[in-house]
Amino acid sequence: MTDLNTLRYSEEHEWVAADGTTATVGITDYAADKLGDVVFVELPAVGTEITAGSVVGEIESTKSVGELYAPVAGTVVAVNEAVVDDPSLVNAAPFEGGWLLKLEVADGAVDALMDRAAYVALTEG
Repeated sequence: MTDLNTLRYSEEHEWVAADGTTATVGITDYAADKLGDVVFVELPAVGTEITAGSVVGEIESTKSVGELYAPVAGTVVAVNEAVVDDPSLVNAAPFEGGWLLKLEVADGAVDALMDRAAYVALTEG
């Protein structure tokens, strides 16, 4: 199980796990719950340069279609093909097997994102 206190969070409900200059990105359990059953995920291609706050993909559920925003700037170095093939992983394991993409980022790029306490305050408010 992922320690949720080690992750950083965006206001658009993405989580980021930093490991040096690699940032793994997914959507939070809160977002997955609000979306309902995820049935389609579209992700950017490996090698795509993205800017923080830009739309980088789409998540479709039985309730709605949502956009995936880049929580930080970077270059896509991996996408989770398992989620593309089986979008229900986003609901079943948002912090483990349901991750969406990995970015190569500048050192410290995720520091400006919220910690767990701030994210919990945002979603409970």
